[in-house]
Amino acid sequence: MSRTLPVAAAKPPVPPVSAVAPDTGGRRLPRTLHPVAWWIWALALATAVSRTNNPLLLFLVLAVLGYVVTMRRTEAPWARGFAYYLYLALTVVAIRVLFRAVFATGITPRDHFLFSLPHIPTPDWYAGIRLGGPVSLEALLSAATDGLRLACMLCCIGAANTLANPKRALRVLPGALYELGVAVTVSISVAPQLVQSVQRVHRARRLRAGRAKGLRALRGIVVPVLEDALERSLRLAAAMDSRGYGRAGTATRRSRRLTGALMLLGMCGLCAGAYGLLDATAPRLLGLPSMGAGALLCFAGLRLGGRRITRTAYRPDPWRAAEWAVAGCGVLSAALLFTNAGFNAAELNPSIYPLSWPTLPLVPAAAILLAGTAGFLAPPPAPPARAAVPAQRTEEPK
Repeated sequence: MSRTLPVAAAKPPVPPVSAVAPDTGGRRLPRTLHPVAWWIWALALATAVSRTNNPLLLFLVLAVLGYVVTMRRTEAPWARGFAYYLYLALTVVAIRVLFRAVFATGITPRDHFLFSLPHIPTPDWYAGIRLGGPVSLEALLSAATDGLRLACMLCCIGAANTLANPKRALRVLPGALYELGVAVTVSISVAPQLVQSVQRVHRARRLRAGRAKGLRALRGIVVPVLEDALERSLRLAAAMDSRGYGRAGTATRRSRRLTGALMLLGMCGLCAGAYGLLDATAPRLLGLPSMGAGALLCFAGLRLGGRRITRTAYRPDPWRAAEWAVAGCGVLSAALLFTNAGFNAAELNPSIYPLSWPTLPLVPAAAILLAGTAGFLAPPPAPPARAAVPAQRTEEPK
């Protein structure tokens, strides 16, 4: 007598887990912001930084940069490099303070004496510069604030490199600047490639159980990092050259000379106009009229040079309301600091005599916080794609 074994019921296959975008409340879809918008925002904020020497405002700028980078950076390898710019900024401040201490300029009776370095006599032809001598607290604070301003400007450029893809910015350049844009793109990509190289070398040393630290580990880190970053940049340049980037076009010698003359005269007009706007004693013709004429000449040169290059863009980056909002908040922040509306200009550059705690002006602080609104005005970045998990087949016990 035979028995019939029960047959296990077939289960429907488990669908693989795919990458799903996070729930944003149905209001804003994740996408990548236009790279030019990030560069306009960062350069405008750097322009605002150049206006002030107040350490409270400078620290506020660093806080705004950290917030925007944390909220809107992508998962790209170069997006993790903002910390390296902060380390470089600290190095700039330290070097500025060290140089001020070594190349001492003397102290006054009102200064607070800290210490004295050995004085090194200099020849007569080197007069006016002292090596060593007494160092005051006021001198070190002045050097630290100057270095902090330069460090903030460096961090602004680092934020732009972290948030924007430099390769995508090449597609929006005018045709006349296409060859120059290739060189600039390759040079700008060195910093992100350097960050990726540092991360790869660090992971390789951990896997190989490298225990050398300090100066002994410097040789094993610096040489592979520089070699890898340079090699990747050269591969990028070779790949772009093989695809036709950097071609000279079919322009005649006359048109090239005319384009170069228009661009050169336009840049001179822009420089003269910027000098006229910054210097109150300059003639009025060196202000807005020179800048307007320079802008028209540059525009004519770009239009004339762009006729010889015809190119197409695959999936061009859109410029929508978010791009206008991000670029506008940065430009408005710089404009508020330059107009001196609602605050005293002396509050932007407080004096260290007498030595006192600087005040925080409300209008400049609000202008810097306005630039920080780019952290939520920009659309959220696209989440990283997760690998599909294969369905596991389970068998019923017999």
